[in-house]
Amino acid sequence: MARVLIIIGILLVLIGLVWLYIPGLINWFGKLPGDIHIKRENSQVFIPITSMIIASVVLTVMINLIKRYLG
Repeated sequence: MARVLIIIGILLVLIGLVWLYIPGLINWFGKLPGDIHIKRENSQVFIPITSMIIASVVLTVMINLIKRYLG
């Protein structure tokens, strides 16, 4: 269990560093075809359908790899 928590922590630090120093790498996230963005006079609605599907697939693959190689 400790090994998994350490790996998750390292991954979070790496993601944070990328987000801080190289924001252009993930600038496309949230602007994909299939993400719904509705703007009106007094309100706006954003529904990131495609972005959340991609995030779900990536997280599923990462969790399965961690389970397979560390479990």
